[in-house]
Amino acid sequence: MKTKSKSNFIIDAVMFLCMMALTGTGFLRKYILLGGRASRETYGAKLDMYMLGFNRDDWGTIHLYMGYFLLALLVLHIVLHWKQIKIMFRQLISGDSMRLIITVVFLLISIFLVIFPFVLSPQL
Repeated sequence: MKTKSKSNFIIDAVMFLCMMALTGTGFLRKYILLGGRASRETYGAKLDMYMLGFNRDDWGTIHLYMGYFLLALLVLHIVLHWKQIKIMFRQLISGDSMRLIITVVFLLISIFLVIFPFVLSPQL
Protein backbone atom coordinates (compact mmCIF):
# COMPACT_ATOMS: atom_id res chain seq x y z
CA MET A 1 0.00 0.00 0.00
CA LYS A 2 1.31 3.45 -0.90
CA THR A 3 2.25 5.91 1.83
CA LYS A 4 -0.45 8.37 0.70
CA SER A 5 -3.07 5.62 0.75
CA LYS A 6 -1.98 4.57 4.24
CA SER A 7 -2.13 8.13 5.57
CA ASN A 8 -5.56 8.68 3.97
CA PHE A 9 -6.82 5.44 5.50
CA ILE A 10 -5.49 6.37 8.95
CA ILE A 11 -6.95 9.90 8.78
CA ASP A 12 -10.33 8.56 7.63
CA ALA A 13 -10.35 5.86 10.33
CA VAL A 14 -9.52 8.38 13.07
CA MET A 15 -12.19 10.75 11.70
CA PHE A 16 -14.74 7.94 11.88
CA LEU A 17 -13.78 7.09 15.47
CA CYS A 18 -13.95 10.77 16.38
CA MET A 19 -17.45 11.04 14.85
CA MET A 20 -18.55 7.99 16.82
CA ALA A 21 -17.10 9.47 20.03
CA LEU A 22 -18.90 12.75 19.32
CA THR A 23 -22.13 10.83 18.83
CA GLY A 24 -21.58 8.88 22.04
CA THR A 25 -20.76 11.95 24.14
CA GLY A 26 -23.73 13.78 22.62
CA PHE A 27 -26.05 10.89 23.55
CA LEU A 28 -24.48 10.74 27.01
CA ARG A 29 -25.19 14.43 27.62
CA LYS A 30 -28.69 14.32 26.12
CA TYR A 31 -30.07 11.05 27.47
CA ILE A 32 -27.94 9.82 30.40
CA LEU A 33 -26.41 12.75 32.30
CA LEU A 34 -29.53 14.85 32.31
CA GLY A 35 -29.50 18.64 32.51
CA GLY A 36 -31.37 20.66 35.12
CA ARG A 37 -34.93 20.60 33.74
CA ALA A 38 -34.80 16.99 32.56
CA SER A 39 -33.21 15.90 35.84
CA ARG A 40 -35.96 17.61 37.86
CA GLU A 41 -38.68 16.06 35.64
CA THR A 42 -37.18 12.57 35.93
CA TYR A 43 -35.89 12.49 39.52
CA GLY A 44 -37.79 15.35 41.18
CA ALA A 45 -34.57 17.31 41.80
CA LYS A 46 -31.54 18.54 39.93
CA LEU A 47 -28.89 15.89 40.39
CA ASP A 48 -25.17 16.09 39.67
CA MET A 49 -24.59 12.84 37.83
CA TYR A 50 -21.21 11.41 36.88
CA MET A 51 -19.98 8.90 34.33
CA LEU A 52 -16.40 7.60 34.68
CA GLY A 53 -15.71 10.41 37.15
CA PHE A 54 -16.82 13.20 34.80
CA ASN A 55 -19.99 15.26 35.20
CA ARG A 56 -22.20 16.57 32.41
CA ASP A 57 -20.16 19.75 31.95
CA ASP A 58 -16.89 17.80 31.82
CA TRP A 59 -18.34 15.60 29.09
CA GLY A 60 -19.44 18.76 27.28
CA THR A 61 -15.85 19.98 27.31
CA ILE A 62 -14.62 16.62 26.01
CA HIS A 63 -17.31 16.77 23.32
CA LEU A 64 -16.18 20.27 22.31
CA TYR A 65 -12.50 19.35 22.04
CA MET A 66 -13.36 16.23 20.04
CA GLY A 67 -15.28 18.51 17.69
CA TYR A 68 -12.19 20.71 17.29
CA PHE A 69 -10.08 17.62 16.62
CA LEU A 70 -12.57 16.35 14.02
CA LEU A 71 -12.61 19.77 12.35
CA ALA A 72 -8.80 19.73 12.14
CA LEU A 73 -8.87 16.23 10.63
CA LEU A 74 -11.54 17.32 8.16
CA VAL A 75 -9.42 20.27 7.03
CA LEU A 76 -6.44 17.93 6.62
CA HIS A 77 -8.63 15.50 4.67
CA ILE A 78 -9.79 18.28 2.35
CA VAL A 79 -6.21 19.52 1.82
CA LEU A 80 -5.04 16.01 0.93
CA HIS A 81 -7.93 15.55 -1.53
CA TRP A 82 -8.01 19.10 -2.94
CA LYS A 83 -7.12 18.12 -6.54
CA GLN A 84 -9.84 15.48 -6.57
CA ILE A 85 -12.37 17.92 -5.11
CA LYS A 86 -11.59 20.54 -7.78
CA ILE A 87 -11.91 17.98 -10.58
CA MET A 88 -15.23 16.67 -9.28
CA PHE A 89 -16.59 20.20 -8.76
CA ARG A 90 -15.71 21.12 -12.35
CA GLN A 91 -17.37 17.94 -13.63
CA LEU A 92 -20.54 18.43 -11.56
CA ILE A 93 -21.08 22.16 -12.17
CA SER A 94 -20.70 23.48 -15.68
CA GLY A 95 -19.91 27.13 -16.26
CA ASP A 96 -17.43 29.31 -14.43
CA SER A 97 -20.06 31.79 -13.23
CA MET A 98 -22.25 29.07 -11.70
CA ARG A 99 -19.23 27.52 -9.94
CA LEU A 100 -18.32 30.97 -8.56
CA ILE A 101 -21.87 31.57 -7.29
CA ILE A 102 -22.03 28.14 -5.63
CA THR A 103 -18.58 28.63 -4.09
CA VAL A 104 -19.45 32.05 -2.66
CA VAL A 105 -22.81 30.86 -1.28
CA PHE A 106 -21.17 27.76 0.22
CA LEU A 107 -18.43 29.85 1.86
CA LEU A 108 -20.92 32.40 3.24
CA ILE A 109 -23.09 29.65 4.74
CA SER A 110 -19.99 27.97 6.20
CA ILE A 111 -18.76 31.21 7.77
CA PHE A 112 -22.22 31.97 9.18
CA LEU A 113 -22.47 28.50 10.74
CA VAL A 114 -19.15 29.03 12.51
CA ILE A 115 -19.67 32.60 13.73
CA PHE A 116 -23.40 32.75 14.50
CA PRO A 117 -22.95 31.87 18.22
CA PHE A 118 -20.70 34.91 18.57
CA VAL A 119 -22.90 37.42 16.75
CA LEU A 120 -26.36 36.49 18.06
CA SER A 121 -27.39 37.37 21.59
CA PRO A 122 -28.94 34.75 23.86
CA GLN A 123 -32.50 35.20 25.04
CA LEU A 124 -33.06 35.69 28.73
